[in-house]
Amino acid sequence: MAEPKKRQTRSRSNKRRSHLALKPTAPALCSHCRQPKIAHRVCGNCGHYAGAEVFVPED
Repeated sequence: MAEPKKRQTRSRSNKRRSHLALKPTAPALCSHCRQPKIAHRVCGNCGHYAGAEVFVPED
């Protein structure tokens, strides 16, 4: 099996991995109450998801 002729430097390896970092997710707006929420999750403010009420908030 082929072996690399020289060791790859740390800086070269890190340059290759520079695009692997996770990017922060942008908040989506709830279609019912217009509050920011995480996309594809139930709204913690009003309890709605995809136009249906999933739970009643205790506020």
